[in-house]
Amino acid sequence: MKFLPSPLQLHKFETLIKSFDFMLCVDLEATCDELMVLETSRTLIVSPDEMETIEIGLAVVDLQTLKTVEIFQSYVRPILNSTLTAFCTRLTSINQTDVESAKTFSEVAMEVTTFLKKYPNSLWGSWGHYDADQLAADALRADCTPILAGVEHLDLERIYCEIFSCPSIGLKPAVEALGLEWSGQYHRGIDDAKNLANMVKLLLERA
Repeated sequence: MKFLPSPLQLHKFETLIKSFDFMLCVDLEATCDELMVLETSRTLIVSPDEMETIEIGLAVVDLQTLKTVEIFQSYVRPILNSTLTAFCTRLTSINQTDVESAKTFSEVAMEVTTFLKKYPNSLWGSWGHYDADQLAADALRADCTPILAGVEHLDLERIYCEIFSCPSIGLKPAVEALGLEWSGQYHRGIDDAKNLANMVKLLLERA
């Protein structure tokens, strides 16, 4: 399925970000649980309010050159539910060894803060508002400064839907609707972030 863009909405998007030098495309993966095929009813191991970030992926887009100039990726060790569910591993391909050897959220938050000092005058975008809400919840639990605190956030799914006058859509089908080939594993933080960056670059090229 392909959508036709609105030139007016594309221009609004370009105008919205033209005063910034960098777009930080961010995607998170988190602990989660759902009933899988053939499972009978059971209590979920991870409730929605107990979800914790287990991977942070970030792709930096230079808004002058429209090139991805650097990426950041880190696994994060969960605390509330330290053992990943079978559903989570199947969805994300992240395994128990990945998170057991990872740093805590507060440690990764400091790494991200140091990384972003190279990219002043940035804004960040994610597919939907989930990532912003999850980062805030994780920071509250870890009693640390939120990742990307003070950096303006854009809900890129909302902007995409405005540009193409379409209903809510997943990131992978949205990317493919633009004629882009999906690269990597869907529902992996770093791969989703890189594909989101490719989408942003293409939209700005068309603006």
